[in-house]
Amino acid sequence: MENYGYTKTDNQNQQNNVPYRSEKKIPAALLGILVGWLALNKFYLGYTKEGIIQIILNIVTLGVASIIPFIEGILYLFMSDKQFDDTYVYGKKGWL
Repeated sequence: MENYGYTKTDNQNQQNNVPYRSEKKIPAALLGILVGWLALNKFYLGYTKEGIIQIILNIVTLGVASIIPFIEGILYLFMSDKQFDDTYVYGKKGWL
């Protein structure tokens, strides 16, 4: 019988029906919503340049730009875990 490139581990993962879980989605969302003015969600995801830009924007606009990480945090929550990881962890999309 041919296995068509599937390994025993692949078959076990399919049989266990374990849903995909992102390790960074919830912490990044909470950081964006609660302390977005510090750009901690950007730094947490490894976006140092974007984090510094966010802090500068917050200073220049007297905090008005902190709406950006707040909106990002909400967007993170409504994404699937797989979509979040594909977009922000692996895809390295720095903004919205």
